[in-house]
Amino acid sequence: MTQNHVDGVVNYQQTPPVGGDHSAVWQTCQFYATPIGNVHGVHSMEHGAVWITYQPTLPADQIALLKPLAGPPAEVLVSPYPGLPAPVVATAWGKQLLLQSASDPRLAQFVKFFENGPQTPEQNAPCDGGTTAGS
Repeated sequence: MTQNHVDGVVNYQQTPPVGGDHSAVWQTCQFYATPIGNVHGVHSMEHGAVWITYQPTLPADQIALLKPLAGPPAEVLVSPYPGLPAPVVATAWGKQLLLQSASDPRLAQFVKFFENGPQTPEQNAPCDGGTTAGS
């Protein structure tokens, strides 16, 4: 999978994307109440972030379980994502887990293993200091 810095929109083969070309600007790891740009989220994953996305219709009590997972200091992004194939999707560079609930214990396991994990192209690169803008 390529990981070039590009300008503009990138058409990804997976929803949400698991890697590929992306913006030169990464997304700061934190909780977002509105969708973020794919090209920024992918760059953060290149740096080792886990991107947790959820369907915009996810109940508030489920969203409340996701908020504390977001950085800083964790290298985790959390954002809504229209058109997801499951209520909650955890994504790291080249890896993805579809979940029916934010309370699924596999979510914490995924984050623990893949946050700055062995799949990371640029381990220990920053997840702060990027854009905080939505898509």
